[in-house]
Amino acid sequence: MTVSRPPLNGFAPYATGDFSSPAVISCSPRSGGNSDDAAAFFREGIRQAGGRSQLFFLRDFSIHPCQGCIRCAQDPRGECYLSDQDQSAQLFQALLAAPSIFISSPIYFYHVPAQFKAWIDRSQSYYLRKENQDPVMQKLAARPAIINLVAGRPQGERLFEGALLTLKYFLKTFNFHIQEQHVFRGIDNADDLRGRSDARETLISAGSHAWTQLSA
Repeated sequence: MTVSRPPLNGFAPYATGDFSSPAVISCSPRSGGNSDDAAAFFREGIRQAGGRSQLFFLRDFSIHPCQGCIRCAQDPRGECYLSDQDQSAQLFQALLAAPSIFISSPIYFYHVPAQFKAWIDRSQSYYLRKENQDPVMQKLAARPAIINLVAGRPQGERLFEGALLTLKYFLKTFNFHIQEQHVFRGIDNADDLRGRSDARETLISAGSHAWTQLSA
């Protein structure tokens, strides 16, 4: 399937649409579960602070995995050829333009789910653009990211370590820096997070603070 992409300027695509509000991305393949609830709580905090946000469900986007072909390094514009065949560019628009970002994800076998990891891997073309002094990538402002991870396991000293390290360097490509990280263990059934008043209050407060900080 061929999808429309944002217009190009120089080597990297400019974002299209209104990205003046925080981007909230739920990265679980399961609809209506804990990652969706975390995103809803965060957005409620933004709403209570008088703000607005844009919500993305990663599962609604077609994302092809990186082929490791390095064609993006040879492309005159630094583009991944798969961008013509899926919807990954629409998600990367948020990373190019949103003033802040909230990402919620479950932990599968000590890391993020497959589709989320596929999207992360597809950022390789943007990483190479930044390394090659792409003007758009170089001019990206430093911006805050808030991460929420939930895991079914109630224990495990390094349960979130791998995912957080990957997210740190994924987001660094777009000049996002993890400002807050919220992790919850023993969250497995679809409604478990809803039953945790501490999690709800923490995420609502994080949303309110994020908007207040943005609008200051």
